[in-house]
Amino acid sequence: MLTADEIIAKMSGQGLRITDQRRTLAKLFVNTDGYLTPKDVYDFMCKKYTGLSFDTVYRNLRIMEEMGVLEQIVFEDGLKFRASCGGEHHHHHMICLGCEKTYPIPFCPMPLADAPDHFQVVKHKFEVFGYCKDCQASSKSTEQPL
Repeated sequence: MLTADEIIAKMSGQGLRITDQRRTLAKLFVNTDGYLTPKDVYDFMCKKYTGLSFDTVYRNLRIMEEMGVLEQIVFEDGLKFRASCGGEHHHHHMICLGCEKTYPIPFCPMPLADAPDHFQVVKHKFEVFGYCKDCQASSKSTEQPL
């Protein structure tokens, strides 16, 4: 997982002005386990910065995702973000739908997609959703017998 300093350095290195709000965003993601919705981020930021608009928060989330410092995942209940894993190794994730714990997939399955010769892939995402061992166990312990 990237550190707040690494996120800030990457944003600065790509020409983004580093404001107090952007430093706070970096720290928020580094200090949060799991994923945050844009509304979660907005609610947190509004506690510290009055007059901040949702559009400003959302625009910064999109910029940070495009720069590679945040990862964006589409869950059944909507779009969520988390700090990027960092590193140069390209990989994908398995994500628990219960606790949102994320497990890396150590290889990219894209070469197995067998894209037609006339199709140029420029970007891809691959996530696998399921339930981790702990969430499976807690779900079994709360089941009621018939």
